[in-house]
Amino acid sequence: MPIHRPLLSALAITLLLSAPAFAQHQAPGPQRNATQQRELSQKDMDFVKKAAIGGMAEVELGKLAQQNGHSPDVKSFGARMVQDHSRAGDQLTNIAKERGVQLPQQLDTEHMSMRDRLAKLQGDAFDRAYIKMMVADHDKDAKEFRRQAQTGNDPELKRFARETLATIEQHDQLAHNVQRSMVAVGSSRAPR
Repeated sequence: MPIHRPLLSALAITLLLSAPAFAQHQAPGPQRNATQQRELSQKDMDFVKKAAIGGMAEVELGKLAQQNGHSPDVKSFGARMVQDHSRAGDQLTNIAKERGVQLPQQLDTEHMSMRDRLAKLQGDAFDRAYIKMMVADHDKDAKEFRRQAQTGNDPELKRFARETLATIEQHDQLAHNVQRSMVAVGSSRAPR
């Protein structure tokens, strides 16, 4: 009997030491699912891609405003677009990576056309066209981000849309204010 006791002790120690490794390989439960990538619905995927392209466009057009703009308000607005939309783009990139989504790396034809049209303008002509474009764009973006924040499927993407919506609404108000101030001083009228 004394011989079996060391053998049983060794067997018990071996089982105890191997149990966590065995459990790791066999556990199908929540631990494995929590680390797996979550897939996005088609609606969420469409929003992610539109938001990524729109954000890239805001950054590029904001840089253009800093270079080609005449009004200090337009240049300042452009700098804010670069800063805020770069930050939002980084957040969106992180969410997309967690879900295994590849974001667009370049502008679509609509936004390239907008950029190319603005790149040909300078001074007051640029200011008028850029601010008009920013007012229309932010009016539209506010609606899309509000819809995503309310009806999106992915909780983290809804949170992103809700938080970014506040910034977009600020941009929208600022764009309208800049446009009104340009009208007040007469710089938004077409040259004669």
